[in-house]
Amino acid sequence: MYSEIDRRSPRQRQGTIEVVCGSMFSGKTEELIRRMKRAQFAKQKVEIFKPAIDVRYSDTEVVSHNHNAIISTPVESSASILLLAEDIEVVGIDEAQFFDMGIIDVCRELANRGIRVIVAGLDMDYKGTPFGPMPNLMAIADDVFKAHAICVRCGNLASFSHRLVSSNKQVLLGETEKYEPLCRCCFEQTKTE
Repeated sequence: MYSEIDRRSPRQRQGTIEVVCGSMFSGKTEELIRRMKRAQFAKQKVEIFKPAIDVRYSDTEVVSHNHNAIISTPVESSASILLLAEDIEVVGIDEAQFFDMGIIDVCRELANRGIRVIVAGLDMDYKGTPFGPMPNLMAIADDVFKAHAICVRCGNLASFSHRLVSSNKQVLLGETEKYEPLCRCCFEQTKTE
């Protein structure tokens, strides 16, 4: 006799949403690149997207702070991802916090099409408040991985991106000259300095 699973039609590919989040210098992009390269190695059709405003290391690549890179497609808005993700099995999205709120529905739609969606981004801004669409993406995700940096002041696990320069803009691209990773205690101490 055949079991219930044997009588069904061949399984459809199940889509998922995976979110990799954390502070700056925590390895989010490194983890995204690792997952995308594994999918490429498995001969899956992959495409990785990044916001067009992120030109820190490259116009056309997603690049980690360790200078690992993977070719990407820069896009101006989340809606462009849906148009460009035809016939793709795995979609990667870097710096998701910079996208419009439409990215939430884009990820949901892609997953509902049977696509594995891997999203990386800052979960909090420089003030320590939830950043853009990231809280909503974490809420609808099938899996959330929180990466941690190391606090540059005390050596504990860091979850906060402390801004070193004076600016009230929520989006301020930069590296170690503008940001440092801090633990909660050291981050709170900066508010009294």
